[in-house]
Amino acid sequence: MRNLIVISAPSGAGKSTLCRRLQEKYPDIEFSLSSTTRQKRDYEKDGYDYDFLTEQEFFKNVQDNKFIEFETVHGYYYGTPKANIDRAIEQDKYLLLEVDVKGALKIKAAYPEQAVTIFITLPSIDDILNRLRKRGTESEERIAKRMERIEMEIKYKTQFDHTVVNDDFDRALAELIEIIGI
Repeated sequence: MRNLIVISAPSGAGKSTLCRRLQEKYPDIEFSLSSTTRQKRDYEKDGYDYDFLTEQEFFKNVQDNKFIEFETVHGYYYGTPKANIDRAIEQDKYLLLEVDVKGALKIKAAYPEQAVTIFITLPSIDDILNRLRKRGTESEERIAKRMERIEMEIKYKTQFDHTVVNDDFDRALAELIEIIGI
């Protein structure tokens, strides 16, 4: 059963919004809460959006081998707890994982029979830049750093099982649902 739904995208491509809407439509899909050392944004909730950790807490989990993968993204650490994946596989439940591109490919390599990887993108780099600016949550300096990483991320999209262009939200969501086969 391909029950690990692994979604990745450049910043601003709409992956979080697509993931939330997917869960609204299909509440049986569990969300794998990632751990991070970055600061919580005003609209985020600890334990809901991420498990916000100190670097000391994060590296204790690394040392204890609790992450299937972890990466540095934009100067912060992000990790995917193994326990979430193991529980979903044991219980034959769908698990939605929203991770960076390298993390997605590590999960795919570790769970090739269970994972389906989906890369979400926009029609152009300019579209991504415009969305990042519209968010209003980051400085131009942070946006510039994100844009540097986006070029690298897009190079990985051919290694994913599927690519969804999020130029029309409803169509992108329908395509995502079709890929998952729910």
